[in-house]
Amino acid sequence: MGDELWRLGDQYTGLSLDPEACDPDPIVEVRRWMDHAVASAMPMPNAMTLATVDPRGRPAARIVLLKEIDARGLSFFTNYDSRKGGDLAAHPYAALVLYWEPLHRQIRIEGSVEKVEAAESDAYFASRPRGSQIGAIASPQSKPIATRALLEEAVADVSAKLGETAPDRPAYWGGYRVVPELVELWQGQPSRLHDRVRYRRTGDGWVRDRLAP
Repeated sequence: MGDELWRLGDQYTGLSLDPEACDPDPIVEVRRWMDHAVASAMPMPNAMTLATVDPRGRPAARIVLLKEIDARGLSFFTNYDSRKGGDLAAHPYAALVLYWEPLHRQIRIEGSVEKVEAAESDAYFASRPRGSQIGAIASPQSKPIATRALLEEAVADVSAKLGETAPDRPAYWGGYRVVPELVELWQGQPSRLHDRVRYRRTGDGWVRDRLAP
C-alpha cells in the first residue's frame, strides 16, 4: 500500500481528562464512560478486545462482548473449552481494551481472571436467544471442523433432541470475571497529546495518576 497507511488517522479531539476529576474508584468511572458510550448510540459499545497468554507464554487476542460491570470486575461469557478458556486455565490473567472511535476514547484493563458463580452463568444462559443457546451446546468452539454442514447437523440434532424444552446451560460454558489490578482511561487530544489517567490497585484501595501520551 506504499505510504497510504501512515497517512491514515484523523486529528483526535475530546474533553480534557484530569485525574482529580475522575472518581477515586475506577469501576465507577468505567461505568460512567460505558453509560456515555451507550447513550451515544454507537454500534456495539460493549465489544472489547480480550488478550490472554497460552501455556507457551504466547499472547492471543480476540473480540468478546462485555456483559456485566460491577464492584467485582468485568464479565464476559464463553466456552470454557475454547482456546481462550485453555489460556485462562494456564494463566488466569488477562487484558481488556474497549475502544470507542466516535468518542476518541479507550479503556485498558489488566487483572486476574476468575469464573463467575454458576448461578450467574445459569441466569445469563437462560436469558440468551434460543438459537444462541443451541449453538453454544452444539459448537465445539475453537476445535477444527471439516465442514459447516457438520456444524449445522450438530445444531439440528441438539434442536431435535430438545424439542420445546428449555436447554440447561452446559457445564463447559459460562462466565469469566476480570478483576482489575490496573485501569487506564485514554482520551484523544489534538496533536496526539492525549490525556491518560491510570489507576493502580494498592491493597484495598486505588491510586491514580496522569501518564504522558
